[in-house]
Amino acid sequence: MIEEMRLRDLGVIAEAVLPLGPGFTAITGETGAGKTMVVTGLGLLLGQRADFSAVRSGARQAVVDGVWEVPTTGAVAEIVDQSGGELEPIDDGRGELYVSRTVSAEGRSRASVAGRAAPASLLAALADRLVVVHGQSDQLRLRSAVAQREALDRFGGADISTPAQAYHELYEQHRQCENELTALQENREARQAEAAQLRHDLELIEATDPQPGEDAELFERAERLANAEELRLAAAQARAAISAEDEDTDVTTLLAEARRQLERVPDAGLQAIGETIADLGYRADDIAAALSAYLADLDESGPHELAAVEERRAALAVLTRIHGSLDEVIQLRETGGTRLAELDDDDDRIDQLAAERDRLAEQLNAAAEALTAARKKAAGTLAAAVTEELRALAMPDAYLDVTVGEGTPSAAGRDDVEFLLSPHPGASPRPVARSASGGELSRVMLAIEVVIAETDPVPTFVFDEVDAGIGGAAAIEVGRRLARLAQRSQVIAVTHLAQVAAFAGNHLSVVKTADGQVTASDVQRLDGADREAEMARLLSGMTDSDAALTHARELLALGHK
Repeated sequence: MIEEMRLRDLGVIAEAVLPLGPGFTAITGETGAGKTMVVTGLGLLLGQRADFSAVRSGARQAVVDGVWEVPTTGAVAEIVDQSGGELEPIDDGRGELYVSRTVSAEGRSRASVAGRAAPASLLAALADRLVVVHGQSDQLRLRSAVAQREALDRFGGADISTPAQAYHELYEQHRQCENELTALQENREARQAEAAQLRHDLELIEATDPQPGEDAELFERAERLANAEELRLAAAQARAAISAEDEDTDVTTLLAEARRQLERVPDAGLQAIGETIADLGYRADDIAAALSAYLADLDESGPHELAAVEERRAALAVLTRIHGSLDEVIQLRETGGTRLAELDDDDDRIDQLAAERDRLAEQLNAAAEALTAARKKAAGTLAAAVTEELRALAMPDAYLDVTVGEGTPSAAGRDDVEFLLSPHPGASPRPVARSASGGELSRVMLAIEVVIAETDPVPTFVFDEVDAGIGGAAAIEVGRRLARLAQRSQVIAVTHLAQVAAFAGNHLSVVKTADGQVTASDVQRLDGADREAEMARLLSGMTDSDAALTHARELLALGHK
């Protein structure tokens, strides 16, 4: 449940604290005092879109803070844990969840969950498990076939959700199979052309047999052969400088002589230098041998080899122009066979997919029939229970019929669920969307929620003027039903009717004050004479009317009873 909510600079509310708690909380106030801002603030905590126009005039930002009491295990705790936040432990497996939302006057929005920054999508994920909000827009939504089907499914509980899940899984499998089959059939010519081209490319690659890094090696070899004379002259001169025919100028001879001179004297320092000179001599011999080998290689090469290298490079260039690089050519040789086998297997794959589609279609039909049967069974029970509630909501002659007909197949089934309302004797049942007035629709919605809560309870319900368009005995019954709903869930109702507020165990009033320049609102918790005065104002517009106060006390006594 929501324990407390704090609002600052939201609409006309400068700063207010709403102590909520369990049971039924009624929120009342004069028109324009800011009752709607309470629902707006709650919507911000639930991840709804931030509107900078809700920031109080002259303020830098609006801030909404909320404290929920939630179990320390379960879906909500898992979401908080995954976001990196922590619940504040209370006792008996319950903890406090702190949620905050800030909206700046420039339109920027920030949110935090359990002490950690969070996106609005995380707030929305929590909202799905914490609160159900009903307002005038939700009453309009009840007119849609989708909302009516969802209401029936909630009422049916596991009896509907189990076959619905089985149907949904088969529907997705059948859809994927059908899409793959259609793609294969529609793209057969393109795939055949791809197979022919791929086969030709693989044959050319196999005939060329490229090797990793071969293009770089060939480039280096071609450069060497093209500049053979210049390279030969440079290598020969270098070798001559190291190993000359004249021993007096031969590097290796001179180094050997230097070493012999140092070895004649018994000095450790000179001996170490002598070893270095010996190493230089060995290295000079190695360099001379390498230059000789290089020259021998050049001597063995000729114009015919350069032509062969260029021919090989041209063959590789044909492949790289088509496929991009030599690495990609080699990659295609490794993977192309698998792709070609896949393309050549189209006919067999089409036959397999067609058989799989037919098999899934049979299973899907059976699952759809099971889902329809479950919905029809629940529809009769829901209709009877809601009709009973409508009689208690001052609609004694009304009855609701819930029909389940054949609809357009979708991931939710093949059923078209429709709520039909007969408001009085002699009236044929007509769709709620066309037969119910605003007040009747409010009561139908409330009756449905009360009935559904028996099988699918929600932690918190928020009703924004669910009593619009009704009054008198009907309003009293709405208040009575909200109180009944509050036995299982927390209920918060913004109302303008004393008959509804009388049944609340917690009564908050949004009070507007003005000093001639600035209008501000605050929230007060009402008890005793203050609550009687507010009830009188709701009844007559006056707080000091004896008749209104007497009526207010009677209503409060009725609500208490």
